[in-house]
Amino acid sequence: MGYVKFEHLRYLILDEADRMLDMGFYEDIQKIITYLPKERQTLMFSATMPPKIKQLAAKTLKNPVEISIGLSKPAEGVLQAAYLTYENQKTPLINDLITGKPEVKSVLIFSSTKKKVSDIVHGLRGHGSEIRGISSDLEQSKREEVLRDFRSKRTRVLVATDVLSRGIDIKDIDIVINYDVPGDAEDYVHRVGRTARAASSGLAITLINERDMMSFRQIEELIGYEVMKLPLPAGLGEGPKWNPRVIRRPYRGKGNFRGSDRRKKR
Repeated sequence: MGYVKFEHLRYLILDEADRMLDMGFYEDIQKIITYLPKERQTLMFSATMPPKIKQLAAKTLKNPVEISIGLSKPAEGVLQAAYLTYENQKTPLINDLITGKPEVKSVLIFSSTKKKVSDIVHGLRGHGSEIRGISSDLEQSKREEVLRDFRSKRTRVLVATDVLSRGIDIKDIDIVINYDVPGDAEDYVHRVGRTARAASSGLAITLINERDMMSFRQIEELIGYEVMKLPLPAGLGEGPKWNPRVIRRPYRGKGNFRGSDRRKKR
């Protein structure tokens, strides 16, 4: 087993800090920092600034300079669409979209919670799809195994939390499905950006129930255009009507954060 010597370290970079916290690495980061030299420059990159990220920044950065940049937009090669559904229509709809379509070789489904990942996997597994789930509950070695199988197309359908929406490059994903509307526009952009990689094209579908309509409308306002709403396939019944003013859920995005500091000898 090898060892890392930190005495000559001059830069500490925390990239995708909010995602590292989502994956449960907060305590690990704190422990590593205790072994680092006091004289160093620290840079933190985060798409959002939840309370725990602010707490980490306060502990890690000294007199930081904060730089915020504008919201990115989905890639031009992504065809975006949405279905208005009741919650109990979502799994049958996904089954309809991917079953009996051999041209669809790779499907990535995003869910907002780890529990829902498991529920979706169990709900779709009975329909014969090669499907697996991935979340921060899995050990690192198991996550790597699941990703290898998905990249090699041994697994056709992968259900994931937002842990997988950034920083992992998987090519040739035919369809990205948002099982539920993400909490902010930045997460939406990162999710749909998993398809149409490397100048290719892809399809991104979002399933919207009554509770998430206002959130999705806010995402549309922030990306600057409306996403087309498709009718449900025959046999699934009617979904809710598009009426984003019925139930409001506050937009939680806070833009991008870039922080850095220069520590000096005391």
